Amino acid sequence: MILYPQERIEWFKSNGWWGKETIYTLFANNAKMYWDAPALVDAPNKPQLVGLEPLRFTYGELFQTIDNLASQLITAGIEKDDIVMVQLPNVTEMVCVYLACSRIGAIVSPIAVQYRHHELNKYIRIAEPKAYIGAKDFNKFNYLNMINEIIPDYPCLKVIIGLGNDLPENVLSLSDMLNNSSALDTLNNYLTQVDVTSDDVFTICWTSGTEADPKAVPRSTNEWIGIGSACHQLCEVKEGYNILNPFPLINMSSIGGMWLPWLLSGGGAFVVHHPFDLKVMLGQLQDEKINYTLIPPAVLNSLLQNEAILQSYDISNLKSIGSGSAPLSPWMVKGFQEKYGIFVYNVFGSTEGIAFVSNFYNPEERALYFPRTGNPLRYGMPNYTWQKPISLMQQTKIVDPNTKEEITEKGIPGEMCIKGPNVFCGYYKRPDLTESAFDSEGYFNTGDLFSIEGDDGNWNKYMFSGRSKDLIIRGGWNISPEEVENAVLEHPKVAEVAAVGYPDDRLGEKVCVAVVTKPGETVTLEEINLFLEQKNMAIFKRPEILLTLDMLPRNPVGKVVKSEVRAMLT
Repeated sequence: MILYPQERIEWFKSNGWWGKETIYTLFANNAKMYWDAPALVDAPNKPQLVGLEPLRFTYGELFQTIDNLASQLITAGIEKDDIVMVQLPNVTEMVCVYLACSRIGAIVSPIAVQYRHHELNKYIRIAEPKAYIGAKDFNKFNYLNMINEIIPDYPCLKVIIGLGNDLPENVLSLSDMLNNSSALDTLNNYLTQVDVTSDDVFTICWTSGTEADPKAVPRSTNEWIGIGSACHQLCEVKEGYNILNPFPLINMSSIGGMWLPWLLSGGGAFVVHHPFDLKVMLGQLQDEKINYTLIPPAVLNSLLQNEAILQSYDISNLKSIGSGSAPLSPWMVKGFQEKYGIFVYNVFGSTEGIAFVSNFYNPEERALYFPRTGNPLRYGMPNYTWQKPISLMQQTKIVDPNTKEEITEKGIPGEMCIKGPNVFCGYYKRPDLTESAFDSEGYFNTGDLFSIEGDDGNWNKYMFSGRSKDLIIRGGWNISPEEVENAVLEHPKVAEVAAVGYPDDRLGEKVCVAVVTKPGETVTLEEINLFLEQKNMAIFKRPEILLTLDMLPRNPVGKVVKSEVRAMLT
């Protein structure tokens, strides 16, 4: 299934941005070079998660296992362009499914393990998968019982594959398929008749929005490589790096931020982790000699404030950490660099394809800004390009959210628009949404607010300001929730914060902050505003309402759900 227009494919390839490698061939090339090196490792708590023992694969063992699974998928009736819906926690078997599907040209559609009947019905109705792969038991829930209750309503579902023991009669065993080499001739015959290319859709991932239904985002291998290159290049992921993945392997942060860098760098191990458990994660950082990982800002803040925890583990192999989905504190980024020699990179991405990674040497800048990547000829500015290929691949501009006029002055929040070989070509089966998502120049309207920043006329940076729908408008003044959050987060009693607008008849909106305090602390609105006054923040930006929470509401991939914060206020 190729969805990208052919002329765009040829343009990207003529510039050297797209190539011929599939996800599988990237892995296979690595396997030939590093046959006996560790490649894929389970978390030690896997028995408690799914009732199975942890697995460890060398590249050679994984290569053979992928062929086994690919041949068994074909035997089960799954072929090129068939959609395989995957609902698994981060276990090595999930990575095997991805690689085997790429081997035969099947399309992976991963969904969060938190979802139940209500959400699953929506995804199946849109994607019409031929197969479903789920765990028998995870977190005290039986996913196979759920899918068997749904099957009668969806004749498209022909194959059910389960992870676990004592499976229902109609369910194939994923573990058995991984170890069964009896159909390798079937695989070889199949591959002589089918052409799997890097332009074919490899995944259909999902994103939410203001619509009632989730939006399906198809991405080819080349689109994934386009965005995976950003983290690979800008987070300085090198050959032989061991990578720990603590995010669900279902979307941009994990697939683009960690799995693709593993495939693009080669030679190291991809270590999985799920659900997030600080003690288990720190043990993996030590025992697996991890060099690169992604960790949420709140966890990094907490670790740096409780260094006794860090000193209990040997993390000397850790060279870089990606972080995002919430404001990064400059003191935290600086602290990890100065005390541990670890570079913390600010990472911003979306399922549709936006890819920003801060690559400044100065840690304070790295916490707050992103390189203003794009075509330098559009602006004719000196020192605008960056010393990485991604800076020319990804073109960007900022426009007024209402008028859509381009903003070229610094300090004015506007909607980020982006195009390039890392950006998807449109929502699956939703031409109406696709049409409204792109402008006449082919830029994708992200809905994310950024401002142009810089010094001495060299405006070569972007600063994130929030989602356009999250913009707070108080008395005609546009207030960036990100700016408020960054400032409040520096208060010594605050661990996490989310800023939202609260409806007001006179002003339109008032600024509200929902905060999670550090253990044993309490904070008042007066304390926060006195702190902001001392920082010389404008009065109209200071919060007028304080909501104290035990934890911020988050979606399955860890992003704060501000609509739920607003609902709590209401």
